[in-house]
Amino acid sequence: MLTATRGGGTHSQGDWEASDRTRRATLRILGRAIDLHGHESDGYQETLRSAVAFGGEATNGSHSAAIPETAGWRGVLLRHYSVGAWRRLWAALVAGVGSKDGEADRSAEELRDWLAQHAPDANVRRVLDDLPPLKNAAGHLLPAERQLMTQDADAPMTNVLLLMMGALRSREGHLPDGVGAVFLARQRRWAEFLDPTWVDGLIDDYADRPVRDLAARLVADMLARSRRVALAKLRTDLATGGLKIFSRLHLRNERYFKTGDEGDSDIGTRIPQLGSLAAELGLFAIRDNCHTVTAEGRRILEANP
Repeated sequence: MLTATRGGGTHSQGDWEASDRTRRATLRILGRAIDLHGHESDGYQETLRSAVAFGGEATNGSHSAAIPETAGWRGVLLRHYSVGAWRRLWAALVAGVGSKDGEADRSAEELRDWLAQHAPDANVRRVLDDLPPLKNAAGHLLPAERQLMTQDADAPMTNVLLLMMGALRSREGHLPDGVGAVFLARQRRWAEFLDPTWVDGLIDDYADRPVRDLAARLVADMLARSRRVALAKLRTDLATGGLKIFSRLHLRNERYFKTGDEGDSDIGTRIPQLGSLAAELGLFAIRDNCHTVTAEGRRILEANP
């Protein structure tokens, strides 16, 4: 199912490519997640997150733990929180900037102050101490990010705290090697701009300084990153002969203005689409508002309850 077939629709495992095996493995992991958490009436992605990202079900010798791709999905789903936090912060920052007509344009200092004013009156070390625990006594990952987002997901500081949690999870020994490599989206050990290890370095630098200073630094880093990306995309406009910058935020006379808003939705993981497709194919079903694995799904995916 969802794998390469010969003429006549015959499936032969010998003909499967790596992408075929990865899709099938993901469906098997999702099926196991549905067995464990489908009754909670969450969507496919949150169901997968409950089983794979947090707790010990992904590492305690269970059906999903035996599938190598489980570690990769754990890393992806945990990193997803940091990626989403950056997107929401950037979208909120751009939303507060005016148009090129000069109305409500902003200086870099004003934008730094925008986020700093949302910070609590405490230093970074104190805020770290107040974060929900990331692990329990058994060493299993706790859903600290999910807990934080249920409180006030739209608040700018919620996203700063999510970035701080991601930084703590990036520290050596917190995640197994296979999970950590995917979480950081790389194999090498040094920090990349704005990734969790970069934020962790900022936490070390700002540990005894007010959180508002860290918040201001994050804004400065976002603006710098935006500028670098925009310049990297710089192209000649063949119609006018001028230069065209593909960006919604622009700098003129040390003032920022926008030509449009940025999206704040999460980057898609394709898990909802995969789950819906599997349901259409009869592998999964929804009964009484709960996700279930069908008998045919168990047979095809070799998923025992």
